[in-house]
Amino acid sequence: MALMITSECINCDVCEPECPNDAIFMGIEIYEINPAKCTECVGHFDEPQCVQVCPVDCIPTHPEHVESKDSLWVKYQRLQAAAKDA
Repeated sequence: MALMITSECINCDVCEPECPNDAIFMGIEIYEINPAKCTECVGHFDEPQCVQVCPVDCIPTHPEHVESKDSLWVKYQRLQAAAKDA
């Protein structure tokens, strides 16, 4: 399951540097999460780091990108392999 940032985001800048996959970026008005890069920190941490630091609790699971822990692990491995090849 990829995460998403809702319109309640206050652009506090704490989530972006916490993302080990560089999935969080500044959108037009608020921060956004690239679902192709979001592994909910699987492979890095036990809990999503952006959710842990968000002061307004605006980072839920993205309903259009539901994934199992196994598929998040596969995505993590693919992202790591791509980073090594870069």
